[in-house]
Amino acid sequence: MTEARPVALVAGATRGAGRAIAVELAREGFYVYATGRSSRASGPSEIGRPETIEETGELISGAGEAGSALVVDHEDPASVAALVARIEREQGRLDLLVNDIFGGDRYMEWDRPLWEHDWAGGLRMLQMGVHTHLITCRAAIPLMLGSAAAHATQGLVVEMTDGTSEANAEFRRNVGFYYDLVKANVERIVKGLAVELEAEPVTVVGVTPGWLRSEKMLENFGVTEENWRDALARRPGFGISESPTYIARVVAALARAGDADRWAGTILSARQLADAYRTTDTDGSRPDCWGYLAAYGWERDDGSGIDQFR
Repeated sequence: MTEARPVALVAGATRGAGRAIAVELAREGFYVYATGRSSRASGPSEIGRPETIEETGELISGAGEAGSALVVDHEDPASVAALVARIEREQGRLDLLVNDIFGGDRYMEWDRPLWEHDWAGGLRMLQMGVHTHLITCRAAIPLMLGSAAAHATQGLVVEMTDGTSEANAEFRRNVGFYYDLVKANVERIVKGLAVELEAEPVTVVGVTPGWLRSEKMLENFGVTEENWRDALARRPGFGISESPTYIARVVAALARAGDADRWAGTILSARQLADAYRTTDTDGSRPDCWGYLAAYGWERDDGSGIDQFR
């Protein structure tokens, strides 16, 4: 490792977008700390998925790059503080934080209003999707500020969310009260930190993928990333979906470009970043899920018009 190698923390990197981002950042020259709760040693998190943070570490190593895959509970301030202290001790700097922590999907109740929604599950979603982001930002940003000052660089906080500002401007009727509240909170974190960091050498932006072909999503459709198009026969709307590599490539491009301050305090879609940095998905396309939804609405699922948004 050379002194010039930037350092990234990808919080919530066990699977999906977080895992892909960790691997892609390593390919782009970052030393990556990838964290998660599911582990071969301690077992799965409450999500109950088989993926482990050790597998993410192996993918980073398999790409011929450097990183550390660590079991960290981002709900525990002491554990997160210890993580940041370790990064400072081992690397002496932190240039990029990607906050991709959630895992509250299992508690979603799509069709229940607030007064019928499971109370414990709803509050758990807020802990997993909001508290974790606050705890991690609070611990990491001081080191990022010090690193930027010491190395004359610009630090970057990327808050991962679900939905553009336009899509989330009104209550999202198809996701349930608490899920909507979690994602609204993430955007507020972005806006608030942007104001508090406006005179500092750290920028914060929000980034949203579209319809992500995560491990769980592929399983739901009975396909793999290699044959995902087979699912279009029964769900044509799945054609607007995107691989985790797509969001990973655009986040890596954003981090490497050094011009994120032009988007400070805003939410960017994968397509916006793909257009800005001439990045594509693995098949060479640039899916624009949120543009498609804006044009055709949430209920359209016959595949019409999708080719115009890829």
